[in-house]
Amino acid sequence: MDYLKNLNEKYSLSKDQIAFYKKNKFIKIKQVLNEETVTHFNKIITKKVAELNIGNVPLSQRNTYGKAFLQMMNLWTEEETIQPLIFSKRIAQMAAELMQVEGVRLYHDQALYKEAGGGITPWHADQYYWPLATDKTVTAWIPLQVTPLEMGPLEFCAGSHQILEGRDLSIGDESEKIIEKRLKVTDFPHIIEPFDVGEISFHSGWVFHRAGSNTTEHIRKVMTIIYMDKDMRLKAPENVGQKNDWETWCPGAKVGGIINTPLNPILYG
Repeated sequence: MDYLKNLNEKYSLSKDQIAFYKKNKFIKIKQVLNEETVTHFNKIITKKVAELNIGNVPLSQRNTYGKAFLQMMNLWTEEETIQPLIFSKRIAQMAAELMQVEGVRLYHDQALYKEAGGGITPWHADQYYWPLATDKTVTAWIPLQVTPLEMGPLEFCAGSHQILEGRDLSIGDESEKIIEKRLKVTDFPHIIEPFDVGEISFHSGWVFHRAGSNTTEHIRKVMTIIYMDKDMRLKAPENVGQKNDWETWCPGAKVGGIINTPLNPILYG
């Protein structure tokens, strides 16, 4: 199967790409996956999301977070045919090289499906929710179709990992208002661009990012894979979200110890 070859063949990152990520803590890279691979996983992930999306509340009755997307976690444990994407050596190798670590573990995966008419994804930093001892984390954001601006692609504030204000905010109306106000008085550029088929972005846990609303009549389908340094240690949770993440994505891990559980396999290195 050609998609398996695509998922596991090496991608040669340039020195300039690695340097760009080091400075900005995000990067968009074209032609990581071929169209056949994207189409294959679009079908099986979309089918699984539909199966899991039971009792869905109408958009008009949801809060800002609920309007942002349908969110399904750790699909690799729900559907065997999704696992090859999550365990891709190609994408994991890129994550390790961008972070400049010897290897990476899986933190968890999540499907983020922004429905037609879905609202914004407010400004936030992912690592607010993660009980991880260092910032050696990166999320691969993998659109499963062409994603124009009207569909709500991911937006980044380049280099904003240096900003401490806003790190203590969960995603919602408050984070959108406070972080946007803070970013307006900085010189960090705001990057918003469409995504081609096969194009993937990588972003660090502390870089601020958001997404616009989906004004099209089609669902914006995205799969994400969150990686961490293979030697990542668990820290004592500092909020309810971090405690929940420990229990959900790192069950059995001990504070101060390397996060080596069946749900956190080494994917590269």
